[in-house]
Amino acid sequence: MTRSTILWRGLAFVALLAIIALVFQSQSAAYLSSGNLRALARHMSVQGLAALGLTFVIVVRQYDLSFPGVASLGAMTLGWLIASGAPLSLAIAGGIGVGAAIGLVNGIAVARFRLPDIVTTIATGGVAIGLSYFYSNGTSISENFFMSGILDINDRRVLGLDQPFAILAGVALVAFVLLHATRFGHAFYATGENRVSARFSGVPVERYVLVAFALSGAGACLAITLLVASSGAANVTAGNQLLMPAFAAVYLGAALFGRPSVGATLAGTLLMSAMLNGFTLLAIPYYYSDAIVSTVLILAIAGFDPRITAVLGQPFRRTSEARP
Repeated sequence: MTRSTILWRGLAFVALLAIIALVFQSQSAAYLSSGNLRALARHMSVQGLAALGLTFVIVVRQYDLSFPGVASLGAMTLGWLIASGAPLSLAIAGGIGVGAAIGLVNGIAVARFRLPDIVTTIATGGVAIGLSYFYSNGTSISENFFMSGILDINDRRVLGLDQPFAILAGVALVAFVLLHATRFGHAFYATGENRVSARFSGVPVERYVLVAFALSGAGACLAITLLVASSGAANVTAGNQLLMPAFAAVYLGAALFGRPSVGATLAGTLLMSAMLNGFTLLAIPYYYSDAIVSTVLILAIAGFDPRITAVLGQPFRRTSEARP
């Protein structure tokens, strides 16, 4: 991709973001206020962490539909460990570890046993939801939350930034270096673009698919940790709100910038969060906002997925070839 193409795509993103801001600002003067922008950044932090983990799976051309269930299990694991008196660091590590473990199961099933990713991840997500009920029979867990310090994650500031946004920035920086500045990261793209060529180039493609799913699970549970910190309780439905925004953010960013990447995912997350924050500010019912997010996801997939663009391009090619 040339620099001019990158520049034009970047300008298109800025223009789209400006249009969204102007539309909502015209409807509510509080949209661009400092308080609302902080709320937008907090929302972006949760969705961004889930989307960053999902990005690795999309880069290797797989799908992960398990992470809402995985996130719920991570939330309940975190809550149960806190209620049991475990140190906060251990509780957070336990929740993230559960996500990574289920991600590894997904990766083994898809990469080693060649099971279909969509069916497999739906199944593991269902299992994760079922397991999350064992902690408290489905009731919320909030015991010891005030004493554990988990609420401080949502309230503390780091270098002038709210800690959730600082965590997103730190994770995004690590993900950017890993995916775009190392041979290890470049192998993810090689795996997704052509696995046969990647194998002949010495890339252990099965291992990269496995790592991608593990990162997706860990990212979902890290995201849900911030959500639990803001809500003050862990519950079995915590991960339900992650699926559509995360997929929409990854595919919207990929459609805007030509391929999935850390920067593209952050851009897509910012656009989605800007819209969802505006809907919340205007008290628009959730089912309307969900419908808009779903529409954005469909349009993004249509613009990015090569299987769809190839099909759409066939009639044109056939017509062109038929001309004298």
